[in-house]
Amino acid sequence: MGGVSTVLKSFKLSGTKNGTISVSNIDEPYGNESEAVVSIGISLKGDSDEPDWKAHIPYENLDDLIEALTEAKRQKS
Repeated sequence: MGGVSTVLKSFKLSGTKNGTISVSNIDEPYGNESEAVVSIGISLKGDSDEPDWKAHIPYENLDDLIEALTEAKRQKS
């Protein structure tokens, strides 16, 4: 994997001392001409550039992801 990663937003991971959640754009994540993705990273040490876990979401799936997260939030409230 490769690509250029740009952190769009980073914020504190609740329940941790130094943890962060970062949301990034990655251009060409899987090689030349591959479609850009949104990367959601979790870092327990607070390093947005080197997350411990990450998920890559194609931009075409963002609306479905937002809908699912909104429903999860609604059910928790």
